[in-house]
Amino acid sequence: MSWIQKLYETGLAIDHLQLNRDERPWPISHVAKKAHVEVTIDSRGNFRSVRPLGWKESITIIPVTESSANRTNTDEPHPLCEELSYCAADLPGRKETRFKKMMALLESWDSSQEYAHPKVHAVKSYLNQGKLYTDLSNNSIFPFKSMSSKGKKTPVEDKKVFVRWRIAEPENPCSGTWEDDSLIEAWIKFDEMKNKPKKQTFCMMSARNVRIAKWHPRFLRASDDGAKIISSNDIKGFTFRGRFTDGKDDSGSQACTVGYIESQNVHNALRWLIRRQGYHKVEDEFVRYFVAWAVSCKPIPDPCANSWDFLGDEPPIEDANQTGDFGHSFALRFKNKLAGYKANITDTEDIVVIGLDSATTGRMAITFYRELTGSEFLERIERWHSDFAWLQNYGKIKKDKKKQITFEGSPAPKDIAWCSYGRKVEGKNGIKLLNATVERLLPSIIDGRPVPCDLVEHCVRRVSNRTGLEPWEFEKCLGIACSLFKGFYKERRYLMALEEERNSRDYLYGRMLAIAEKVESMALYFAGENRETTAARLMQRFADRPYSTWRTIEVSLTSYKSRLNAKMPGLLNGYIELIDGISNKFIIDEFAQDRRLSGEFLLGYHCQRKWLDEHKREKGQWVLKSADVAEGQELDSE
Repeated sequence: MSWIQKLYETGLAIDHLQLNRDERPWPISHVAKKAHVEVTIDSRGNFRSVRPLGWKESITIIPVTESSANRTNTDEPHPLCEELSYCAADLPGRKETRFKKMMALLESWDSSQEYAHPKVHAVKSYLNQGKLYTDLSNNSIFPFKSMSSKGKKTPVEDKKVFVRWRIAEPENPCSGTWEDDSLIEAWIKFDEMKNKPKKQTFCMMSARNVRIAKWHPRFLRASDDGAKIISSNDIKGFTFRGRFTDGKDDSGSQACTVGYIESQNVHNALRWLIRRQGYHKVEDEFVRYFVAWAVSCKPIPDPCANSWDFLGDEPPIEDANQTGDFGHSFALRFKNKLAGYKANITDTEDIVVIGLDSATTGRMAITFYRELTGSEFLERIERWHSDFAWLQNYGKIKKDKKKQITFEGSPAPKDIAWCSYGRKVEGKNGIKLLNATVERLLPSIIDGRPVPCDLVEHCVRRVSNRTGLEPWEFEKCLGIACSLFKGFYKERRYLMALEEERNSRDYLYGRMLAIAEKVESMALYFAGENRETTAARLMQRFADRPYSTWRTIEVSLTSYKSRLNAKMPGLLNGYIELIDGISNKFIIDEFAQDRRLSGEFLLGYHCQRKWLDEHKREKGQWVLKSADVAEGQELDSE
């Protein structure tokens, strides 16, 4: 249970941060709910106006009791903001007990001398008039349709319409109940006073005798997420009977006891961390992202981010005119960025990485948990981004289609999952596979373990099947597959540049494929044709049977060589020289073997293709292009 202690310490650190209202964790004994309508009344409880709420402004902090925050099949009311079935005395077909319970709670709060508040009195006075439903009906609120984050409207039953309050008071700009810090503090103290136990119990986290939590909070990932990390059944439900004999003891005296305030602080801290960096939804399902944080709340790098996101303000590579081994320049940029974190995080800083997932709507599990020191965490992040660094091409940015995301570095785990399984990890049906794949990759990042070999193989096989991919998909998958293969076989010390001295069979075959593709693409360019090359179409077959497929590709190049020879004979001679030079590096017996190529051929292909883009043929030699040379203008016609 050390995660509870770490979150408790994190909560204490959050309290020392100077945060705006919207950035703070939830207050104790409060939750965030989606309100549908906002009713404005005056300080005497007279109706003023009502308006429906849009999605962005609907999330509202409301006071709750421990029972109402955990209600499922009970009628326990929230003390102030509620559904019409609780707060509208004139609602047709309502439950009488709900309204009575809510008004009794409001009366108890309003009648307490020390914790009473003018806004509470105004709401109580208005609800006692029994005309809330009538006022809403007269203002054409019904039938009500709720707006989702995607702009979709969903019908809401009249009794389910949730109301929040705004009290118009003279010379008081803070009219919303969720904005008034004095009201929030008044409810916290009133709830504490009302639930003060006759006999306090020892809290194993704070080491004090306090009020013990009967139920622990939910709504961790979103305001409609009912899954709990710590949960137990009440005296009316099933009880675990393997160890505890006293199933009727609500205080949990035979289990690990945690104070109510302490539990609230722990869950509020976790909720705050998740909101900042944790989860997002896809079609009502949560995509799991592992939450990493420093207990001191100092900024740390996200272990699930790619190098583009990690480097942040560092400028990306936006053109193809940068040459040489990109690994060296990337290492310098990465170390400079990491130095900023190292200057702020001490070697003994407590770093926690936690993964959460829920198999059902009511239960949540901790699927991954690690505690590291600051030096260990930063060292492993650096090792991951360095070992798996490769030139990545993620295609054009949606907001700015003229700009491409091209960078050196490692891909994010979610991108590796997409490269491995394609559209199987997209949408609601693919979330479980996506989450499971990211979970498998995290030990490789946090613990320095090898990447699962099946994921490496999946990526290599998928990018080899080039005809099944869109051009942008192929480019993105190619960079990710090369990155994984390079990092998996880091002892081979692959460079992010063409290695002309590397004479392994698979690497050389990859280089030859890139040159064959370039010959045909240049011939098609001069002919004004835009279609896929033979090398691209046969890439899957080439990966499975390179020797026999190369013969097919070589024969198909005959007509393209003739076309290129008529236009640029010097360039064609350069390509032929390159192919001959690579062929001479093969061991004869290995060249003639038709066994399947490993992912190393993709490294050779990618590097050779990049080299060809960076060089031109001039006076019988290959030289670097200048920055302002366009394709088709750098060709030698000798």
